[in-house]
Amino acid sequence: MKHVLLYLLAALALLFGQASHAAWNADWPQRIRINLNTADDGLALKAAADALPLLVRLHSGNFNFASAKPDGSDLRFVAADDKTPLKYHIEKFDSVNELALVWVALPRLAPNSKTEFVWLYYGNPKAAPADEPKGSYDAAQALVWHFGDRETLPQDSTANANHALRSSARLGGPGLIDGGASFDGKGEIGLKATPSLKPGAGGFTVSMWVKPAVLPQTATLFSQREGNSGISLLLRGDRLVAQAGATQTPPAGPLVAATWQHVALVVQDGLTLYLNGQEIAHVAGPTPAPGGDIVVGSAYAGDLDDFGIASVARSGAWIKAVAGSAGQDQRLVSYQAVEGAEEAAGPSYLRILFSALTVDGWVVVGILGVMFVISVVVMASKTVLVNRTARANRKFMAQFARLLDGTRPMSPVADGEDDDEDEEDEQVLRPHARSSLFRLYTAGNEELQHRFDKQAAAGREPSLSAQAIEAIRAAINARLVRELQRLNGQMVLLTIAIAGGPFLGLLGTVVGVMITFAAIAAAGDVNVNAIAPGIAAALIATVAGLTVAIPALFGYNYLTSRIKDLTSDMQVFIDEFIARIAEKYSV
Repeated sequence: MKHVLLYLLAALALLFGQASHAAWNADWPQRIRINLNTADDGLALKAAADALPLLVRLHSGNFNFASAKPDGSDLRFVAADDKTPLKYHIEKFDSVNELALVWVALPRLAPNSKTEFVWLYYGNPKAAPADEPKGSYDAAQALVWHFGDRETLPQDSTANANHALRSSARLGGPGLIDGGASFDGKGEIGLKATPSLKPGAGGFTVSMWVKPAVLPQTATLFSQREGNSGISLLLRGDRLVAQAGATQTPPAGPLVAATWQHVALVVQDGLTLYLNGQEIAHVAGPTPAPGGDIVVGSAYAGDLDDFGIASVARSGAWIKAVAGSAGQDQRLVSYQAVEGAEEAAGPSYLRILFSALTVDGWVVVGILGVMFVISVVVMASKTVLVNRTARANRKFMAQFARLLDGTRPMSPVADGEDDDEDEEDEQVLRPHARSSLFRLYTAGNEELQHRFDKQAAAGREPSLSAQAIEAIRAAINARLVRELQRLNGQMVLLTIAIAGGPFLGLLGTVVGVMITFAAIAAAGDVNVNAIAPGIAAALIATVAGLTVAIPALFGYNYLTSRIKDLTSDMQVFIDEFIARIAEKYSV
């Protein structure tokens, strides 16, 4: 009994532990699981990274902007326990172009793990803003410049208010993350030294993203000097060099022109240089702690983004995690939509594609949808028509010999006739009303009946001259033209679908791609994860065009072949009918 109760309690715990959609707060109906992979197939970390500012990139491929507030103020980040809120701040939230950049304060990122994750909640229209720019970093982070497009001088996002005092760089240009600072080789950014920027006993860390316009060049990426003592991070040719007093690293690199790269300098019992999260140089030695003013980007030609200074020596795992989180190679972060309490089996690719489809794309897809429906209706109706006509023709040809086996021609029964022979003829003719051959026969027979009635009134035997036979042939050919028009009617709609569908789809794709790249250019975010959904959605128009054209092409060829067979049967029937008439009644 005891074991039964334990199993029952375990089952109830499992059930109710997954029964609630929003275990953190029921007012937030939607959430996303943000997975963090630090194993070898992700961003391989061999040590933990503490107090990590994690960059979360949201776009139409992983986030439903229509369900969130336009300013993103309903975003909430919760730890994996689904109970502990995490501090964060929004660097950018563009609901129109569907791009967002959010920095989340992650207390600890475990190494060599595929099970780490955080929750992102949204969808509460009554939520008040809760982002904390000054609370998103630990106390050791002395300065962070994001270079927003509305800034006249770089503004510090931490609580230390280490704002720039002067700048000759252009702010708000295209950056790796959002806006960046562009240097022309003559300008620089200056910052007054404050107690928070002074290297302490725990060391000193400088980090930034750089994109050199040209290489080689000679520039000072960072410098803090007081008299002859100071710390500098230099660009020499295409290599990095760090100096602190008499201690200097060997040139290390290389850097690549016109490419975003993460650069970090750690000062503690020597100098350590990192490039894209990997250590590239280290030298031991004394590192005097200067207290002078700071200069960034002196004589530098290129772009710079997300500049930061910490009053501690950040670990190699921390630097690698920052570079892997913010860089374009998203091996650390992945996104998984969750419904209820159970994880979705995978992303809904159709939802991603159609949610990223622009208005012009919907217009093109809508037009193609109408064309597809029309094509299907035409193909279905024409298939029924040609099959029904072919069956009726076969039945009629079985009776054709009997209809001309007599001394007078046969014709549809006139109103008022009720003799036995006409009733018998009516029984023969009635099943053939859907036959095109029967209608040709009727057209010729009416001409015969008209001439024979005149001859009977004059007391003459039925006979036909060569001219009369040709006139009958002309009447039957006229009926043939109308039959062909009936069979080929609306086939032009299939040719329009075949020829116009792919071109219309291509137009929708080109316009969609143009809009996607225009939005990316306006937003300044060149992340492939932001571009991919728009491009994929634009290709929906081409797929829709081919979906219209391919069935229409198959249907058109099939129907054209069947109509050609019916046309040949009618032409052969006319020759046979005229030959029988000439044989029996010509003079």
